Amino acid sequence: MKIKQYIESGVLEAFVLGVATDDEMQELTRMKQQHPEVSAALAELESDMERIAEYMAVTPPPDMLTRIENSINDLVITPDTAIARPDYRHNDFREERKSPYIEVEAESNYMRVHKNWKLVFAVVFILSKIFLACTIYFYLESRQAKQQLQETKAELKELKK
Repeated sequence: MKIKQYIESGVLEAFVLGVATDDEMQELTRMKQQHPEVSAALAELESDMERIAEYMAVTPPPDMLTRIENSINDLVITPDTAIARPDYRHNDFREERKSPYIEVEAESNYMRVHKNWKLVFAVVFILSKIFLACTIYFYLESRQAKQQLQETKAELKELKK
């Protein structure tokens, strides 16, 4: 029963993934020698991980090796394996890389907005001013109504006396 608990404890997975501590690795090698079940479970887990890796593998583009070789060859100056040092003060060492971002060159620093959005912004601005005016109006009306209510209550108290 203890061997089954050890196998299910996650130590084998940590070992296969390479994240096991030294103590766990020593304990696993000892357990493999003493118990063939641990050895069999470890072999099965390794084969499962290998199948998962094969299933999820992404093949590189066909010209990847050529691009790597070209970039290495561009860095080599002489056959002495001296590597080119880029001079960053001048733009002589520019690699053409495809960026996922689009470079934008604009004539001004202002952001342009489509005409429909300008109309929407104008309508929202006007509505906000109308709502502000209504809020102020109803606040003043409410304050005046409260004041009249208090005056009426005071008059009623005087009449009751």
